[in-house]
Amino acid sequence: MFVIGIAGGSGSGKTTLAGAVASALGPDRVALLAHDAYYRDRSTLDPEARALVDHDVPDALDHEQFLADLARLKTGQPVRPPRYCFATHRRIGTEDPIEPREILIVEGLLLFHDPAGREALDLRIFVDAPAALRRQRRIARDTVERGRTRESVVRQFSATVYPAHVAYVGPTKAYAHLVLLNAGALAPLAEVAATVIRTHLARRMEDSLGARRQLA
Repeated sequence: MFVIGIAGGSGSGKTTLAGAVASALGPDRVALLAHDAYYRDRSTLDPEARALVDHDVPDALDHEQFLADLARLKTGQPVRPPRYCFATHRRIGTEDPIEPREILIVEGLLLFHDPAGREALDLRIFVDAPAALRRQRRIARDTVERGRTRESVVRQFSATVYPAHVAYVGPTKAYAHLVLLNAGALAPLAEVAATVIRTHLARRMEDSLGARRQLA
């Protein structure tokens, strides 16, 4: 399995890029895994306390379970990631099974922050975008998909999302093999990423054939 990590700030377009790259490479070859499915369950807290939890810091994620599921996929075993409700900040069961494929694309805000997580990725792509554009996209997403008000999204972006990006997310761009600026059309970026991935896969195949010839 060839494992690709796509990281970047909230609203940078990670999820959209991951889907576009999967389509370019061939959906039958690609499995998708969302890092943000592994937010820690906050069901033991009352709703008011849950609403105050900072979800933009590394400790908000269950890195141990994520790495365990990633390891299972890499050994050919299917996994069922947690299903996380962003409206109530609770886990509500599990997602449908993810079957191992030739290529696995993992996307997430803080994907490159944990050293063990970085080492598990064969190719690291960071999606960059201006802060104002990321905020605009976050407002559009959270008001439609997560039932939130514009005011609450703007308040959270200023209070936690942007500071966490500066402190934790932005610096991980240094760990990327490829940085893409997503401030316009997405299709050209997806094709660039897909081309880089194909090159890596071809190189891996050549190395594997060369090793077999030496053994023969």
